[in-house]
Order: sequence, then structure tokens, then C-alpha cells
Amino acid sequence: MNAPVARILVVDDEPAIRRLLRAGLSTQGYEIVEAATLAEARTAVVRDAPDLVILDLGLPDGSGRDLLIEWRAAGLVIPVVILSSRTDETGIVEALDLGADDYVTKPFGINELIARLRVALRHRLQQQGEKPLFVSGDLSVDLVRRIVRLRGQEVKLSPKEYEILRALVQHAGKVLTHRHLLHEVWGNAQDPQYLRVYVRQLRQKLEDNPEQPHYIRTETGVGYRLREADR
Repeated sequence: MNAPVARILVVDDEPAIRRLLRAGLSTQGYEIVEAATLAEARTAVVRDAPDLVILDLGLPDGSGRDLLIEWRAAGLVIPVVILSSRTDETGIVEALDLGADDYVTKPFGINELIARLRVALRHRLQQQGEKPLFVSGDLSVDLVRRIVRLRGQEVKLSPKEYEILRALVQHAGKVLTHRHLLHEVWGNAQDPQYLRVYVRQLRQKLEDNPEQPHYIRTETGVGYRLREADR
């Protein structure tokens, strides 16, 4: 028997959701561990050592947000994908800023969720052995030499434009909130509109059609996501 692709801990108090995830993810080779409460999740993450957690925010004995805070404060770097019926941008942004790797709202498509899980798992591996050269389609970014090329031609970026792109490259495929990018590039809170100006400038230089971006995608009200690197 082949080893599982990865072990996933599903933390959700709805039996129907857990059954759906077990059925859908098992066909892709994932091993599934289930928890219906914060208490069960705390036990399972130690006992079963999952490779990734799918976490609902609303649980019978508390908020998944509190669990996320606990894990990140304890230095647990396991990828966490939020699966929640909450669609308010404030809650989503808060979870991402607290250390969630991605989010999917209910109701959801299993194929979309599987794609997000793969990104989160790959992203963690990339961080552990980060490559200095990022290539996605016609875009390449050399993080050592700080050279950006599009279709082989070097693209001149301002220092701030490059720092935004570098942050997105280091987390390619993952949504980065406005707050995260502002802190990463400017070091303190700024008006998100300031960030939007620089992203617009980046798109003018990197996108064939800045109004329909291929590389730097907008997560409305949340932040930005860079297209994944080529495999």
C-alpha cells in the first residue's frame, strides 16, 4: 500500500462536513483525522502529528481563532486552512493575520479546497528549502540578484515595487493581507490605498492586461495572491 500523500486534521463540529471531507480527500490519497471540538483538536495535533489542519472557526467549546493563536504562539508552523461559513472580510483578514495559510468559505467546492490544500502544503515545503529563483509562466524573479524578468527581458522596478513583489514571491500561491504587506514593506501601518497604488504600478509593468491580472490577483477586501511557481 502506498503511503498517504499527507495526513490532514479536519476540525469541524458538523458530521456532514467531516464525512464530505473524508470522502473527497481520501480519494486523493490523504489520510484524514477528525476532531469536533477545540479539546479534541488539541489532543489530535499532538497525537497524530498532521501535515495540515482544516479548521472551522465556530466550534462548540470556543473559537477556532483561539486555537490558531495558541498554535502560532507555541511555534507550531503546521499549515492551517480556515473552512468557515463566515464570509465577512474582517473575520477572514483577522484569521490570516493570526497565521492561517488560506481560507475557504462554506459552501465550497471540493476541487477548490483540494487545490488550496496543495498550495498550502507546497508553500510550507518551499519555506523549508526556499529556492532563490522563482519562475511562473513568463515571469522570473531572482531573489539573490534582485533581478526581475518578463519573457526574458529585465523589468526595472522601484525599491518598494520590488519589496512588494519579493514578499508575494516568498509566499506564492498564498493570500497576503493588506496589513501583512504593509508591515513587510513599510514596517508600520499605512493606508491600504497606498499599497494599492504600488500594486497598480507593478501590474502595469508585469501584466499584459493590468485590469485582468494573470500574476498578481486581488482577494477583494483582503489582500493579494501571486500565481504559484511552475512545478
